Amino acid sequence: MNAPYRQIRAAHTEESITVYQAYDPAIADRAVAAQTFVPPFKRERMTWIKPSFLWMMYRCGWAAKPGQERVLAVEISRSGFEWALAHSCLSHYRPDQHADHDAWADRLRRSPVRVQWDPERDLRLNPLPYRSLQVGLSGPAVHRYLDEWIVSITDVTGLAHEVHEAVRDHDLDRARGLLPVERPYPLPQEHLRIIGA
Repeated sequence: MNAPYRQIRAAHTEESITVYQAYDPAIADRAVAAQTFVPPFKRERMTWIKPSFLWMMYRCGWAAKPGQERVLAVEISRSGFEWALAHSCLSHYRPDQHADHDAWADRLRRSPVRVQWDPERDLRLNPLPYRSLQVGLSGPAVHRYLDEWIVSITDVTGLAHEVHEAVRDHDLDRARGLLPVERPYPLPQEHLRIIGA
C-alpha cells in the first residue's frame, strides 16, 4: 500500500467517524454505561483520540498496559471531528507550516486542540513509513466532545484480544480480516493545511 505520508484513515460513515481510547475498567465501564465520559474521567485533562485501531493497539499494548486494559471505540460526529481539526495546532513547530516559531507558539497557546503525526503500525506493531493522526482535546474541545459529539461508545477490548491472538498464532490473514475497515477520510483543503496533511 502506497499511502500518503500524512493522511487520516478511519472507520467512518457519512455522519460519523470512529476514534479509539484506552482506559482502566473504572472509567471504561462508566463510559459505556453512560455513553459519554463521566467521573472518574477528568474533563480538565487533555484527552487523546486516535482514528487508527492499530496505533491504539501499539499505544495500549493490545489492552495489556496498566491503566489501558479496556479499549473503547468512540463514534463521534464528523462535524465535531472537523471542528476539532479546524481549531487545532500541530504539537511541534514546522517551518514549512508556520510563518515563524512565534506564530506557531501563539497558535499553540490559543488552540484547544493539538494534532500530531506518529508512525502508523502494522499487525506486529512495527512502524510503517507513513503517519497516523492523534488528536488531543483540551478545555472547550473536551466539553464539546463529551456533551455534543459522541454518538456511541463500544467496548472493543474483546476484538483487541482476538486480533492479538491471531497475530500471536501467525495467522495474519485472520487478524487482518478482523480489523475495522479504515478508509481515507475526506477533508476540505483548509483543514488539510491546518493539520499538515
